[in-house]
Amino acid sequence: MTSPSARNTGPIAATAPGPRVLCDTRALAEAPPLPGGVLWKLTESGRQLDANVVRLGPGRQVTAHTEPQLDVMLLVIAGDGVLGAGPSDASQPLAEGALAWLPHGAARSITAGAAGLTYVTVHRRRPGMRIGTRPDA
Repeated sequence: MTSPSARNTGPIAATAPGPRVLCDTRALAEAPPLPGGVLWKLTESGRQLDANVVRLGPGRQVTAHTEPQLDVMLLVIAGDGVLGAGPSDASQPLAEGALAWLPHGAARSITAGAAGLTYVTVHRRRPGMRIGTRPDA
């Protein structure tokens, strides 16, 4: 006899989620302007990706930073703005429909235009924090 804990232990369990529509990004982008922030995020359990719909208010900015571990895809769904690629590189315009790749290790910043900027980001899910020994210990 198989114990209950030994069943459905493979990568695809009987309760695996199926494909489905998660949100209407057009409706989110057309909602009354909010100050900004995350409008939606992927929260399904067992996922391998993280995704967000983010709104920046007019002139607001994600300051220059470097993501050391994850590549990020960014899709503009409303508004416009500027993608900065570091202090010495020229900025690139962002408009509705623009798809940008933000490679790990590369500096980037995002600045919203006069009407604000709404975009989707998708990247590999970060592993959860774990208790363990430090590598240098």
